[in-house]
Amino acid sequence: MRYVIIGNSYAGLSCAEAIRRFDKTGEVIIMSDEKHRAYARPLISYYLEGKATDETICYKDEDYYEKNNFTLMIGKKAVSINTVAKKVIVEGSDDLDYDKLFIGPGGTPFIPPIDGFNPDSPMMGTFTKFDDAKKMEKAAKDVKRKEAIVIGGGLIGLKASEGLRALGLHVTIVELLPRVLGLALDEVSGNITAKRLNKNGIDTATGETVTKINLDESGNPTSVVLKSGKELSADIVVVGVGVRPNIGFLEGSGIKIDRGIIVDKTMMTSVKDVYAGGDATVIYDVINKRPNIIAIVPLACEEGRVAGTNMAGVYREYPGGMGLNSVEIYGLPIVTIGLTNPANESQKVYIFQDDNIYRKFVYDGEVLVGAILLGDIAGSGILSAIIRQGLKCLEYKDEFLNGNIYSFVMDSEFEIYNINKGYAVKSYPEDLPEFSRTNWR
Repeated sequence: MRYVIIGNSYAGLSCAEAIRRFDKTGEVIIMSDEKHRAYARPLISYYLEGKATDETICYKDEDYYEKNNFTLMIGKKAVSINTVAKKVIVEGSDDLDYDKLFIGPGGTPFIPPIDGFNPDSPMMGTFTKFDDAKKMEKAAKDVKRKEAIVIGGGLIGLKASEGLRALGLHVTIVELLPRVLGLALDEVSGNITAKRLNKNGIDTATGETVTKINLDESGNPTSVVLKSGKELSADIVVVGVGVRPNIGFLEGSGIKIDRGIIVDKTMMTSVKDVYAGGDATVIYDVINKRPNIIAIVPLACEEGRVAGTNMAGVYREYPGGMGLNSVEIYGLPIVTIGLTNPANESQKVYIFQDDNIYRKFVYDGEVLVGAILLGDIAGSGILSAIIRQGLKCLEYKDEFLNGNIYSFVMDSEFEIYNINKGYAVKSYPEDLPEFSRTNWR
């Protein structure tokens, strides 16, 4: 049996490991268009800050592939898939035959139309890959005025800003929404986050967008023009607006696409023996009760694991996932889970706030459907399990508001997975490493 996996990141490697658990002898080929072994994408800003190196950013050892009998093909780009002949068409290389295929290509940066933006300029780019961070590191050494503009105030934009600031640049975030992390935070928590950024030398221009980038004779940026007409100096311009599913190469494959790759509960696509998972895949959103693309690491791991288990012939179903983000901005920890702003008038919001801590809980009747924790994120793993499992806990809202999240587990029995290890959703316990599983009584 030959398994081919497109994608050398969280979904792809989780798939490979699940296959190897149940099939000890099958051929597993992992291909990636990047030239690095598996690295932690959320940590590329840490590389710029000097907190991670070329070695420590990699979360798999050098001998990981050999130990697991995986064949790694790096620098190989899949340009199309012939699902009839069961072949992956590889750029500049021979076609790759498969018996079963997993597609985990991740996302590709979304670049809005901006007059003057040129990703080939050494002083402009995006911020989703390790090579992007290396490019910005080199660019920072060549700047004169040390002014950087980051377009986009989401997670990508904020981490890019932290990294550039650590390189000694003054950074301005330009965000179209009225606050940073606008899709995850509310007005209060967004303002607290912006103040923390401002305090550390990062300015925020919200409700704005870049309409033009002025260039010098070499095609590098000198300034940007905002929607309001204001002009800001710029040596470096980074677009960190977000990502879209990397699915262009699937055109003509027969695989059903609707914004992303459509899969069933086993993570199989509309084509037999072809599976998918990760940031390019449409899954069931358990909070919003509809198909959705939720591009976060814990779900990518879980989707890959379910897909790989089924590919190896052991039946598993994926119940769906929910939005969950965990980030730290200059020592300010932030966790958002599920619905952070009410979806309708029947949902109720409860808030606690003091100088350093903000807690917000969104309830639909007696069921907790979302939370924001800022400043103190203790118990976030418990909250994610409560929300994921749709448990009734309105009677505990005052305890939760006061930070006593653990009160709920004294009276309840359910499983919680350590979100820092990538297990934020309920699954088959035997599929998870022992250290990631905790029973609360």
